[in-house]
Amino acid sequence: MVFCALILSGFPCLSAEVPFLTGRVNDYANILSAGTSNMLSDSLKAHEMRTSNQIAVLTVTTLNGEVIEDYAYRVFNEWALGQQGKDNGVLLLVVPGDRSMRIEVGYGLESLLTDLAANRIIQNIMAPRFRQEDYNGGITDGIITIIGILEGNEMVTDMVSGYHFQVEEGNGFFDFKPDLTLWESILIGLFVFFILGLFSVIGVLTPGFGWFVYVFMIPFWAMFPMAVFGSKAGIICLAAYLVLFPVSKFLIRNTDMYKRAKNNYREGGSVFGGSGFSSGSSGSSWSSGSSSGSGSSGSRSFSGGGGRSGGGGASGGW
Repeated sequence: MVFCALILSGFPCLSAEVPFLTGRVNDYANILSAGTSNMLSDSLKAHEMRTSNQIAVLTVTTLNGEVIEDYAYRVFNEWALGQQGKDNGVLLLVVPGDRSMRIEVGYGLESLLTDLAANRIIQNIMAPRFRQEDYNGGITDGIITIIGILEGNEMVTDMVSGYHFQVEEGNGFFDFKPDLTLWESILIGLFVFFILGLFSVIGVLTPGFGWFVYVFMIPFWAMFPMAVFGSKAGIICLAAYLVLFPVSKFLIRNTDMYKRAKNNYREGGSVFGGSGFSSGSSGSSWSSGSSSGSGSSGSRSFSGGGGRSGGGGASGGW
């Protein structure tokens, strides 16, 4: 027990440190060119002058196993991005060593830069560039898109809103792939199929009312497997449900159990193995930043204005 306690007590030490805020672009992973850093810093400064929104870019090599959502939340709130009372900050975090990234959004901008929009920026705009190891282009495109959404650029907003699925170049509309790890897909899939399977079995075993269950469950079989395993697997699951449900009812229609249940249902309910089932009702601060690490070029006098994040935004990988 003492040994386990010592091991567990060492876990917090594995958390990645929050680096110094040296400017609007903080390239601690050294993946951006000097020209890109300067251009991004100038663009973010101009955007802040127009809107008071504070956007910062941070790249770090690895998080040493820490969850990116937790790390981004810590960085955002320690840097206090956004104006106090407005909470209008955005953090773009890229971790090339972990092949992950996140857009963390302050309270005040969640209605403009929604979780869905942030996810589409990551999956459809930045990730394709990162797969080609074009970090300069991916981060630049992501920042330009974020600025366009926050400034109400209709063309940019419509472009992001037009993405409905993660579509790789050369593939069709039905090539959506959820951004889940293998273990996340397995655990969520087990839960989803247990719930869907339970109601489907009830529908198969229930005379009369079971056909209502069959129709009622179609949208759920269409959406949930697709959201967990992707569009192709979701379509297969839906097709299997549409075929197997009526086939199963056809196969058991002449069994004694089903006949007894049918008679009971006609009398006002149905009973299986003793359990009953009835169809009844029921403020801004500016100071000169410094860092002993490898900071970024661009504006050297940038600090957060006291904003907060409630965890809104999106994460993804490539």
